[in-house]
Amino acid sequence: MTDHPQNGSPSTDEEPRDGALNLTTLRHLVRHEWRSLPGSTLVVLSADTEGNAYSPFATYSRSRYAPIGDGDLVGEVYPLPEELKKDKTLRELFPDIPDSAVPALVLYPLG
Repeated sequence: MTDHPQNGSPSTDEEPRDGALNLTTLRHLVRHEWRSLPGSTLVVLSADTEGNAYSPFATYSRSRYAPIGDGDLVGEVYPLPEELKKDKTLRELFPDIPDSAVPALVLYPLG
């Protein structure tokens, strides 16, 4: 899922360049935005455009994650139930979400 309208980066005094988030912003997210998330919430990293390069952390979404295939190393991200309830288009885009989908905090790279 590439659209993250309900999420994004909070404003800070030290805005990073080019949309990348810095440590000040990450600390704010951990202390404030993500504080109420259960400790068991899975953290999922989105693959970068090259598949193996490094890219700065840019944005995040609260979603659901389910592995595809036999392993747990690669999977798909799905909207939360409350998002599906509010948005008919999302329900049409994601008619079948696997029972194995679990709550996740998905981190997306800049590039």
